[in-house]
This record gives sequence, structure tokens and C-alpha cells, in this order.
Amino acid sequence: MLPSVALQPQHIYARVMLAESMKAEGRNADAEAEFRKLLATTPQAGMAWWSLADMKNVRMTAQDIHALRRAMALPQVGHDDWIAMGFALARAHEDQGDFPAALAALARANERARTRFRWDASAFSAQVDALLAAFATPTSSAAGPLGDGAIFIVGMPRSGTSLTEQILASHSRVEGAGELLDLPEVLAAETRRRGKGFPDWVVDASADDWQRLGREYLDRCAHWRGAGKLFTDKLPDNWRYIGAIRAMLPGARIIVCRRDPLETCLACYRQRLVEHEYTRTFADLAAYWRDFDRSVRHASSTNPDAVIESVYEDLIADPEAHIRRLLAFCALDFEPACLAFHTTERRVLTPSATQVREPLRSDTARAQRYGALIDPLRVALGLDAYRPQR
Repeated sequence: MLPSVALQPQHIYARVMLAESMKAEGRNADAEAEFRKLLATTPQAGMAWWSLADMKNVRMTAQDIHALRRAMALPQVGHDDWIAMGFALARAHEDQGDFPAALAALARANERARTRFRWDASAFSAQVDALLAAFATPTSSAAGPLGDGAIFIVGMPRSGTSLTEQILASHSRVEGAGELLDLPEVLAAETRRRGKGFPDWVVDASADDWQRLGREYLDRCAHWRGAGKLFTDKLPDNWRYIGAIRAMLPGARIIVCRRDPLETCLACYRQRLVEHEYTRTFADLAAYWRDFDRSVRHASSTNPDAVIESVYEDLIADPEAHIRRLLAFCALDFEPACLAFHTTERRVLTPSATQVREPLRSDTARAQRYGALIDPLRVALGLDAYRPQR
């Protein structure tokens, strides 16, 4: 038990963190029991509701739906708790097969979250334009193989980044470090030092500057760099910084995770993602996906030896061939443990914590279940309207 829970058994946040810790360790039954124990006495604990609903092995019931609706009507429910319960309610409706009700709950939860912050899609696209322009021509870079022990795993949320890391971390020579903040923090520190925004200062950076920044990053990650080992840095948003990674760490490998755009955007819309405000509307999601797509396509085409795309659907279709390809890209020999990744014991702190401890499944796609209900998302992505499968 966490010390804070032992001292204050009714501390809601500590109780949620205790259950989350159990989930991260793969103790799913214990985690579910702890969440439900907390909710029995504190039904307004929105994070407990969401964390319970987000467990891939838990099926929410009709009784949960009734309990959630009662809890959301309580006068003491705060803004964040209501939003979390809204996402949990949508997941419960999904589990009961009521997809119109699920989509309606998602729309309410996302709209309420949007009252606090509205995403500026045009401003973000301009930032992506600036990043691509800054690294469009060969820039000075660090020397030789600096960073050859680092594997960056990037992509949109819900595209298979956690799964890819779990596969690689199952290899005897790879340490799975999770979502490290070191790269953006090194770049932010350099931005403050120069007093000039990123990527505006890129044009002034010398090879020695990039070498210094690369070494700063590696020094910060020294904990993960064991003798003869590689380590993964799985911060999905680092796709924006591929140009900087190539300049700082020319020996690093970059894996871009992709998934069907409709499935990716729907998965983001139905997931409670904090500080990912582009997930609140179909239009913003589609605009963000297009910026991601054009950026990583450029990176893959201009850095074919350092950047590889890993498509989720390809992994599902032929796991061994796909895993062998990823390992070869990382200069690693095939090990059967990578194919049995779900048996690897390690803490996983992302929404996919439960999923990566299961064998690969071919039933995770959800767009067909929502059918024509999500045609507005299809239109935003430039896709055809829904056609029932025969």
C-alpha cells in the first residue's frame, strides 16, 4: 500500500494512484477491486470512474451507467471529474452496444473540456510549416554515431507506440524507458539560453551546438543506457522534432507508428487525453492528423536509413515478419521474447498498460461499430461515407 493511503485511507487521489500502480504492474483484478471500493464510498471520484472504464479487461455494466449518471448529477462534482465521468459513461455505453449514446456522451465530455481551452489548428499548422522549413536543407549536425543507443518511438496517441515499445523492450538488449521528457526539455533550455524561439534559432546552430545538445540529452538519459544496451524514448509528440533529433543524435533510430487515420482519430476522440486539445472536435483531429502525416512522410523520405514507419495493421496481419523488420532496423537479432511481448514484466504507465499484456488482437478497430454516426469524421479526413461490411 502507498504510504499516503496508509496515513489517509480516504484520500481520493492517493487511492486512485494506488489502483493505477496496480494496473501498471499488471495486477488488473486488484486494480478493479480498488477502483470499485473507492467508488462505493466516493461516487464523485471522476478519475476512478475513468480509470476503471479504461481497463481493457473490464466490461462496464448497465448498473455502472445508472451509477455514473447519478454521480454526474451530484452538486459537488468538479469540472475535471465531470469530464472524466463523461468519458467513462461513453465507454460504458460502448460496452453495452449503444453506440449512439456513446457518441453523444463523448460529444458532451469533449465540448465541456473545450470550454477551458480551444485548439488553434491554423497556428499549429504554421508551427509544423516552420519546423519543416527549418530543417528542409541539410543542417550542421553532431558527429558520427552520436546517439546510436537511442530508439525514438513517435506517432499520434493510440497508434501503437506503447505496443511497439513493449515489443522492443522484450529484447534482452533493450531497456524500455517510457515517455521521456528529456528531448523537448533540452530544446526548451536551448531556446531560453538563446532568447530566440524554436525553430528560429536552428539556422544559427553549428555542428558543435548540436553535438553539445546531443550530449546533454544522452547525459540526462544515462540511467537507461546500460552496457551494450539500447533504450527507447517513447514520447509520441516527438514526431515534431525529428529534424532536431537527426541534427543532435545522427546515430539514433526513429520509429514512426501509424494506424488507419479513421481509427486513430476516433481512438483519440474517445480517450480522455489531457493536454491534447486537438482531440475535442473531428475537424481539429483531422487537421492535426494531416500535419502529422505530412511531417513524418517528409522525415521518412529524406532519412530512409534513420526513420522507419511501423503500421499497426501490418503488425496485426503478420506479427513475426513485422517484428523481425523492426529489430533489423535497430540492428538487433531476433529473439522469440519479442513475439511473446505480453509476458514481459515491466511497469507500463500509459493508457495501453492492460493491452500490452495481452496477445495481439485483431478486434480493436471501432469505426465499423459506430458506422454512419462518425461520417462527419470521415468527411473531415477526406474519406468516403460509411458502407456496411458484407
